[in-house]
Amino acid sequence: MNRERLTKILELVRTKELSVDKAAVLFQELQTEDIGFASIDHHRAIRLGFPEVIYGEGKTPEQILEIFQKLAARNNTVLITRVDSSKAKYLMDRAQGVLDYNSLGRTLVYSPEAATDCGHGLVLIIAAGTSDLPVAEEAKVTAMALGNQVKTLYDVGIAGIHRILSHIDLINSSSVIIVVAGMEGALPSVVGGLTDRPVIAVPTSVGYGASFGGIAALLGMLNSCAPGVVVVNIDNGFGAAYAASAMNRIPRCKGADSRSQTDGYVFE
Repeated sequence: MNRERLTKILELVRTKELSVDKAAVLFQELQTEDIGFASIDHHRAIRLGFPEVIYGEGKTPEQILEIFQKLAARNNTVLITRVDSSKAKYLMDRAQGVLDYNSLGRTLVYSPEAATDCGHGLVLIIAAGTSDLPVAEEAKVTAMALGNQVKTLYDVGIAGIHRILSHIDLINSSSVIIVVAGMEGALPSVVGGLTDRPVIAVPTSVGYGASFGGIAALLGMLNSCAPGVVVVNIDNGFGAAYAASAMNRIPRCKGADSRSQTDGYVFE
């Protein structure tokens, strides 16, 4: 349940189209819903501005489907991450075409309505190489589902530094930048030295043996000498996009703030 739906329930009570008792039943379901193997946080959309996200890895297709159905019944958008092709097919066959699958980013999105533009500006996603695209695409889908305008700039790693330098205008026109890179993970430092925009660095597990599954890139990014660079965990495109959305979000965007002003009173 998002803030818009909550407001609608209160309006129906005010106009006596909905009884207080029935409204009370709806409000009782605001917090969590226990379905045995999961406890679904329905209050998260009001509290944080976006409903609970389903992490698909490690869950069975049946578990994902049941959680999805519970969330979709109450929210305009539901995001499922880390979904392989077999799970995606199972879910899409049973969700009757309402899910959009990004096979590269391994994401599924339920969005029957156009996402509200909740950002101050553009979220730019930069990927060093083509091998980094699965993580970059996860970030892209997440940022879009969270209501941001998104552009991408792919395959502009430092092995050909002129490629990133030719896009300075785009970089400086963005509000927040997500930079995805593996191997030595140097690209976020380069971008951080070119712009005053906040840079969220995402190390990937791409690289040969000495990259240690992304640890080399992670340590390189953590030791960046460029100001304004922050780092998320290895391959965490979702986490980077969620952080970028928090930085970019309009404070009074629909569902972004759990407080609502009505007739001069503030309800916490």
